[in-house]
Amino acid sequence: MTNTRLTTASGIPVADNQNSMSAGARGPLLLQDVHLIEKLQHFNRERIPERVVHAKGSGAYGRFTVTQDITRYTKARLFSAVGKTTETFVRFSTVGGEKGSADTERDPRGFAIRFYTEDGNWDLTGNNTPTFFIKDPIKFPDFIHTQKRCPFSNLKSPQMMFDFWANTPESLHQVTILFSNRGTPDGYRHMDGFGSHTFSLINEAGERVWVKWHFKTQQGIKNLKARDAVRIAGEDPDYAQRDLFQAIESGRFPRWTAYVQVMDDAQRLDWERRTGWDAFDLTKVWPQGEFPRLEVGVLELDRNPDNYHADVEQAAFSPGHVVPGLGFSPDKMLQGRLFAYHDAQLYRVGTNHQYLPVNRPRCPVQHQQRDGAMAVENFGRAQNYQPVDAAGVPDGDHGHGEPGWALNGASGRFDPRPAADDYTQPGNLFRLLSAEERQDLFDNMAGPLSQVDATLQDRWLGHLAKADPAYAEGVAAALRARSAR
Repeated sequence: MTNTRLTTASGIPVADNQNSMSAGARGPLLLQDVHLIEKLQHFNRERIPERVVHAKGSGAYGRFTVTQDITRYTKARLFSAVGKTTETFVRFSTVGGEKGSADTERDPRGFAIRFYTEDGNWDLTGNNTPTFFIKDPIKFPDFIHTQKRCPFSNLKSPQMMFDFWANTPESLHQVTILFSNRGTPDGYRHMDGFGSHTFSLINEAGERVWVKWHFKTQQGIKNLKARDAVRIAGEDPDYAQRDLFQAIESGRFPRWTAYVQVMDDAQRLDWERRTGWDAFDLTKVWPQGEFPRLEVGVLELDRNPDNYHADVEQAAFSPGHVVPGLGFSPDKMLQGRLFAYHDAQLYRVGTNHQYLPVNRPRCPVQHQQRDGAMAVENFGRAQNYQPVDAAGVPDGDHGHGEPGWALNGASGRFDPRPAADDYTQPGNLFRLLSAEERQDLFDNMAGPLSQVDATLQDRWLGHLAKADPAYAEGVAAALRARSAR
């Protein structure tokens, strides 16, 4: 089936497999993009029963304590007073590996936090990196397929990985992080966490600011050299799980300090004009020199689950779970995840997965959803519908009351890539590395890159040169050294 046109599963020709349909070039995504929806729905159902991504994970319960007042930015009640505590559950994970894979493989790490607030669950589903490989969710299934197994050989394929990356230069920032030593963190306690996406905070006056969440480890950053990561994978493939579990059991409770970067809309417009970057682009970071981190609180994990499957395996997160005072952004990857995560849990865990103890809110719940599998709480004889109020919704505090953001432009598919700057930020990151860290980056990348064809190597080195000529020269030298062995 080569050289055939791309279609949906119903045989309908696909107009654009690179860009999701949005309301204007910067607007939120449209449900009428049936190709995107079909693609994400099918992708979520590709594995039974383990997660398609983040399959191997560890988790623990704890608490979040507010240490600084941010009520000028948000009305969310969990931040209403310094010293206030909220129960949490955190799940860490590798991303691309199967459930039986090693904890020390080179891979991003998931860092998903659930806050059991008085207004419902807030899920901050992030990673240990502030960026990601792609900027449009329509490419997510394609990308993850390259990180899994080749359908022909059933082997992991560097050719597939670098073929995708070399044709997707927006990935260079994240790939640089991945092949640095931060791609093999020394367990889960010694890495940072990031919300990664741009989110928003809304205050009592209905004013919105854009934010990025950072969780800085108080244990200090520790990473593994590639040779040690490979050795540990053979000696103790559950290394990160063992480390986290034993630390908590012995009373050495891990902690992270939570921060936000804040950008109001006037600052966003000015920054985008000066840099040419999109503040909602998941492949970019906000420079801390311009948008400094503001401390919010401390996250501490102090209790291991009594049963791994009940809590860690059945934990069902979704970035769509936000409480009043918190909100989203036009980040296209976030918009896609708002649909895909919840849909994945409906399939993987079940229609009523929210009733499970790890997923159940700690506040009263009332809705009109009924029946289905695992309907252990079906609301008895309570009415299962709400009629339309012809007089309109009354004034008052009803849920979020979230202000909208301005939209402009016609609906359609908009490709930002031809004008995108995919090289400045990866180059900046490369130049921050020490000489030793750069050499580790060169050697780490040269390993899998040596297994791909020469044409692909040249294309990839061309991208590195655009980020920094020394980057390309270093990787090329490491490739030559490997071939001379």
